[in-house]
Amino acid sequence: MPGTLTIGDFARATHITIKTLRRYHELGLLQPAAIDPSSGYRYYSTDQIPTAQVIRRFRDLDMPTREIAAIVATTDVDARARLIAHHLARLEAQLDQTRAAVASLRRLLEPDPPALVVEHRAAPALLVAAITASVARDDVLDWYSEAMDELRAAVVGSTVTGPAGGLYDNTLFTDDLGQAVVYLPVASPPTTGRVAPFTVPAAELAIVVHRGPHDDIDVTYGQLGSYVARSELTVAGPVREIYLVGPRDTSDASAWRTEIGWPVFRTG
Repeated sequence: MPGTLTIGDFARATHITIKTLRRYHELGLLQPAAIDPSSGYRYYSTDQIPTAQVIRRFRDLDMPTREIAAIVATTDVDARARLIAHHLARLEAQLDQTRAAVASLRRLLEPDPPALVVEHRAAPALLVAAITASVARDDVLDWYSEAMDELRAAVVGSTVTGPAGGLYDNTLFTDDLGQAVVYLPVASPPTTGRVAPFTVPAAELAIVVHRGPHDDIDVTYGQLGSYVARSELTVAGPVREIYLVGPRDTSDASAWRTEIGWPVFRTG
């Protein structure tokens, strides 16, 4: 057959193994141009070489096969571009996560980490507008973002009297599921949708400030937890975060400041 290649020659031309080509056939990614009915041998058209090479590049970028199949199947250029852009955005997010993990690891490996500055504060009870929910730890960032948007919309026209904050039950850390509260201090908390008045209880707290993005906030938590174990009598109660400066204030993540408050019982 003119213009066709055996599967072996096609493998050589595209640098894709015969085993992989057979797998692509099974998945519907790349159908042979012809199959000999008597022998079952697969034959490919020379016109399929660019398509095979594109598939190989996408697989090198860990694109799921179902997405590759959709890209190869569509003749809509705009739809194809959207599918590719979606995967590239996912790769960029993964790259950001990798960079954040590397930065966190470098911080952990610092030979002389900065001295921990701990403030002790008797925090009074505080009336706030809040959203409360049982949240899985993997979902807490998305939940927080949505809840904060809803909170800010609910208090438009009210006087906000302090920075946003959150309370997070121990089970959120120990069992990956627990109660979370996100709040805004306002003069007159409204009741609308999920938003309701809430009283943040008074507490004695050991407080540190985490500087920068939250990718390595667990390091600061670890330092504070170690300090409390050595120096304080810890008490039951949710850990507290107060978002002094965050992404809604500046896009410069290095400028973010988050207070972490650990409930303690002081004897002196």
